[in-house]
Amino acid sequence: MLWGIRVQGRERDAVVVWAGSEEAEQDRVLTVQGAGGRVLPVFRNEGQASRFLRGRGERLAARGPAFVGLAQVERWLKGPAERGIEAGWVLEAWNFLEDLARGLDAWQQLPAQGAVHNSAYDKLFGDEIATWTPEERAAVRELLTAGVTMWNSCVTARAGRLRRMGR
Repeated sequence: MLWGIRVQGRERDAVVVWAGSEEAEQDRVLTVQGAGGRVLPVFRNEGQASRFLRGRGERLAARGPAFVGLAQVERWLKGPAERGIEAGWVLEAWNFLEDLARGLDAWQQLPAQGAVHNSAYDKLFGDEIATWTPEERAAVRELLTAGVTMWNSCVTARAGRLRRMGR
């Protein structure tokens, strides 16, 4: 299923299309093949994304727009290490950034994840950020910093350019 997601960061604010599957490991942000690699289609609103998908013979699910507040996460990353943040902001950003890496085929831009990441991720579900160890906090900050850099630097295309690309 395809859903529109508003991603609001400090440098970029756009609607993207998220492609969900029955296996979470298969979820990804929709990308298209460009001359130099994967390109992220970005839209001003969900209607524009819907028109793009109709041109491809696809459509958005009637779920309604989702939201990823990367700006909140970026403020947290720029602040002192002990500054707090809501678990939901971190969880949404983490999931989105992994799915973006999968869509862009850019896993190498994120740090390898291990047991420390898994432990920190599990604590997000119980809203237990306050119990993160210093190692967990550092691992999460490193992962999210790399992911935000990927979001801010990946090649994007707006609807008009996508039409010229033949997508």
